Amino acid sequence: MDWPFYWISRVNARYVQALERRLKPIGIDVPRWRVLISLWEEQYLSISEIAELSTMRLNTTTKVVQRMITDELVTTRVRPTDGRVTEACLTEKGDRLRALALVEAQSILQDSFGEITAEERVLLNNVLGRVFARLDRM
Repeated sequence: MDWPFYWISRVNARYVQALERRLKPIGIDVPRWRVLISLWEEQYLSISEIAELSTMRLNTTTKVVQRMITDELVTTRVRPTDGRVTEACLTEKGDRLRALALVEAQSILQDSFGEITAEERVLLNNVLGRVFARLDRM
């Protein structure tokens, strides 16, 4: 099939299926994983920023974050520089769960890219990044 979006869609679907199987035993789903990993490098992110990073719709992200507050995985606060913005932050419990989930995600990465060289992976990331940037401008 000479249609890159076909392969992108299929790869993503298989990745999500594999991730779901690995995350279920530790008690989280893919939407919660996306929030957890979004908050890994930044201590506080707005709900809109999490939605953008996690590729979820804003209303979906809001609902996921609300469930995660109930589960004590995240807390929220008003952004100190802008009272109109709500930010989320991982709790210790959320960070522990993120670490467990990351082990599973890294295992999937290793297993699926096992025969791909580092150079091929860099090239793939660069090409996909360029395609994303062009789509983002549309």
